[in-house]
This record gives sequence, C-alpha cells and structure tokens, in this order.
Amino acid sequence: MGFNCGIVGLPNVGKSTLFNALTATAQAESANYPFCTIEPNAGRVAVPDPRLGELATLAKSANVVPTYLEFVDIAGLVRGASKGEGLGNKFLSHIREVDAVCHVLRCFDGGEITHVEGSVDPVRDAEIVETELLLADLESIERRAETAEKRARGGDKDAKADVALLQPVMAVLQDGKPARTAEIAPEQREAFRQLQLLTAKPVLYICNVDEESAADGNHHTRAVEEMAAEVGAAVVIVSAEIEAEVAQLDDPADRQEFLEGLGLSETGLSRVIRAGYDLLHLITFFTAGPKESRAWTVAQGATAPEAAGRIHTDFQKGFIRAETIAFDDYVAHGGEQGAKDAGRMRQEGRDYVVKDGDVMLFRFNV
Repeated sequence: MGFNCGIVGLPNVGKSTLFNALTATAQAESANYPFCTIEPNAGRVAVPDPRLGELATLAKSANVVPTYLEFVDIAGLVRGASKGEGLGNKFLSHIREVDAVCHVLRCFDGGEITHVEGSVDPVRDAEIVETELLLADLESIERRAETAEKRARGGDKDAKADVALLQPVMAVLQDGKPARTAEIAPEQREAFRQLQLLTAKPVLYICNVDEESAADGNHHTRAVEEMAAEVGAAVVIVSAEIEAEVAQLDDPADRQEFLEGLGLSETGLSRVIRAGYDLLHLITFFTAGPKESRAWTVAQGATAPEAAGRIHTDFQKGFIRAETIAFDDYVAHGGEQGAKDAGRMRQEGRDYVVKDGDVMLFRFNV
C-alpha cells in the first residue's frame, strides 16, 4: 500500500532542487534549462512524528522505524501539454499515477535562473498547470460521455449510471473548475476514483522562496494563499536552496543551529511531508516493544484488520482482535504494562476503526 505525492510545476521553479533536498540525495539532476528531469524520480521520506521517539523510550526499543511517504519528481510542464507540447502526454501520464499533487511555484524575484514565462507570477503559473490538467480531463470525459450516452439510449443500465456520474463532472470542467469540485454521491465515489482524472487529485501548493522570505513569506506567497483559500488547497512556504543546504548537514544539532539562525524552528520539508500526509487523509498507528517501535500508515477510516494487513497479510487473514492503547494513555501510564494495569488497554474487534496514535498489538490465527 503505497502513498505518493507527485512534485509538479513549470520548468525551472525549483522542483528538482526541492526533491533532492527531500530525499537528501542527488537522484534528480538540477539544471537551468527545461526538462532536465526526463523520467520521474521517486524517493521515500520519513514522516516526522515525535510520538514515535516517546514510545521507543518507554518500550526500551532497540530499533525505531518511522513511516514513510513517497515523493515523485515529474518533468516540467509547459503551455500546450494537453495537446502534446513539451513532454506533453508523458507528463500527464505520470501525474495520473500519483495520489496527490504537490505543485511547486516560484515565489522569488531575480536570480540567474530564467523563468519559462519570462516573469515571476506564481498565480499565473498555477493556472497554467491547472488549465493543462483540466483540458486533458475535459477531453477524456467528453469522449467517455459520448460513448456512455450512445449505450444508454440503447437501454444499457450500466451506461445510464455512467452518464449520471459523467455529466456533473463534465459540467464543472466546462466551467473551468477542477473535477474535485464536482458533487459526487457516496455510492459514486469509487467509480469517480476509477476515472483517474488529473484534477480530481488533492493539491498542495509549495511556495519556493528566497532565504529572506523563508520565515514569513512575501507578496508572492500571500497571493498564492489567497488563491489556495478559494479552491480549498493547502500551502507550504519553503526555500529549496535552504533545504538543500540543511540536507548537507549530518549533525542534527548543526541543522537546528542553522535553522534558528534563519529564524526557522523546523525545516520547510518537514512541513511539506506532514502536509502531504494530511493531503492524502492518512493517519498513523504504532507498534511498540523491546525489539522495535514502528509507525505504520493507514488511510482514515481503516479498520483493525486492515491495519493488521499493513504489517502482514496473514495478520489480516487470521485476525482475532487488536489490543489497543491510545497514545496519550500509553505515555501517561508509563508504557504498555502501566496502561494495562490502569484498565486503559482495550480489546477491539473487526469493526473497530483505527484512530491516529493508537498503539496496537494484533492477535491472529492462520
């Protein structure tokens, strides 16, 4: 069960620099010309969560294993991508494969890096990318709708259901709005997801700023925040160049000192990772013991057997029950035994919906 965020944007906005800093590697080449990233690069990054360290201390764990999120660096898009310009169809197909879109916007003036549009305007840049994705979706939906309507006129019941789904989606796209804004009935959500529409994916705007604006942003980031508020998207301010410098510092103390010198309490990348986690509606549950304390990722609404399956498929197949302690209870009572003695360990069955921070032990039989 992989969760990934695609890093997209126009050429030369700092996507590959950001990706390299995220993964602390040089997997993606950074260069001052369009399409330097020809194939998507993927990197896993640990999700920052101080709770894991607390659990490991109380459980006296030999190892600590965080949960991960995958980021994919996708080649830059230009105007006309929906019609095959630039890397066109290749770019669009790579976006279809990710769960969420992290849209990097250039929010700094000056510098030696040329802007493909000739000037700095992050709202315009966001609209260019959104328009290309929207046009590609509209072409796809119109084609599907035409076929479904022909079959529906012939009495095909499944086709009639398809038309009922496609029409409201097509209407918002024709109105210049992303597919995610369409009103979809609960029973249609799975069919909607299977349409694999580009503009149905949740969006996070990442404002790439200069060093001076890393702490408080600037007029460009404020314009992006206004735009994001209108479309219900999230915004994170990051200086890709600062993050690249931080990634070169191995000592955590040196990293913290460097950040504090710039008026920052944490890396922008930590905020990006957490925002990506929230964007995908994910939660974390934990397992803790002498061998290791580990964080696990599941989607909100996951049941106990589904969580067990994240550890091993046999755990889900033979699920009996989950011995569960809320994180706050685990800490307040000094660990598993203390929580158990205080009556804070619960026996949960198949219908239990996992809560963020649950510390779980699964009983199973296969």
